[in-house]
Amino acid sequence: MGPALCLLSAACFGAMAIFGKLAYAAGVSPGALLLVRFALSAVLLGMLLLLRPGLRRDPVIPDRTAATRSTPAVLVTALGLGVVGYAAQAGLYFSALELMDASLLSLVFYTYPLLVTLAAALLGRDRLTPGRCAALVVASCGTLLVLLGTGEVTFHPLGAALAFGAAATYTVYILVADTVVHRLPPVMLAALVMTGAALTMAVRALVTDGTDLVFGWQGWFWLACIAVVSTVLAMLTFFAGLRRTGPSTAAILSTFEPVVTTALAALTLGEILSPVQWAGGLLVLSSVAVLQLRRKRPGRHGDVPRREPNRADTPSPKQSVTVS
Repeated sequence: MGPALCLLSAACFGAMAIFGKLAYAAGVSPGALLLVRFALSAVLLGMLLLLRPGLRRDPVIPDRTAATRSTPAVLVTALGLGVVGYAAQAGLYFSALELMDASLLSLVFYTYPLLVTLAAALLGRDRLTPGRCAALVVASCGTLLVLLGTGEVTFHPLGAALAFGAAATYTVYILVADTVVHRLPPVMLAALVMTGAALTMAVRALVTDGTDLVFGWQGWFWLACIAVVSTVLAMLTFFAGLRRTGPSTAAILSTFEPVVTTALAALTLGEILSPVQWAGGLLVLSSVAVLQLRRKRPGRHGDVPRREPNRADTPSPKQSVTVS
């Protein structure tokens, strides 16, 4: 289930750039997009927690020990992930989306799996195995082919800087979130993150003399799609998948996101995929399959089984999502 949840999350996040472009075309500003996205997502997740009390308990670890039980510090950390990390990452991402092509934005932003993998290894939270390195290289090469297959992209220095800033911010967000993702139920964690991000956007709107929310129903429709599909569903599946895979694997599986973005752009915006882009998509999917085959391969005769640490007992470093 871990890999499947990560892939579903990547598909939901992959649709966000398309929804964002359509929202911009409908007259929605970046500030309004972020405020409505986070506020609506926080309300939806809060309602889900009220209607389904069982979601407030961890279904994986029903009997928590004192070391793993939710504490005020954990709750504050989760809220801070939204106030600082997710709000900053999303702000940088959608600001870059105004300035550059969605495909090139995805290319620059998707340096984050490499950053996550290297940072997790340096922090001792994950192992940088040869198979994992190979999967990351293959997936990155496939993503490069998908995004640059046509060769018809324009480079915007400020947009690229904002996109890389979003990647770096998301890396930190993922690594910090992984320290609490095993200590809070996924829905509660997502609700806290969205609430924190909504508070940040609300304060920003007050400081900047408000946010224009006057636009047509088309704008509200695309904002609803961003909130429901590319935020609530994407975050819940990412948190749930991360709990089962760890930071590096979750980041590698998330390279499926730009493949979805490119495919949806072809279907909705009339962009035609080239043979090179199709080849890149196959490389990404193949790397995911190879990675999972390596994870399930039994050890050689005589190998001593390595006990994986209990993620409920030892918090590991990573979360969203997101990339987005």
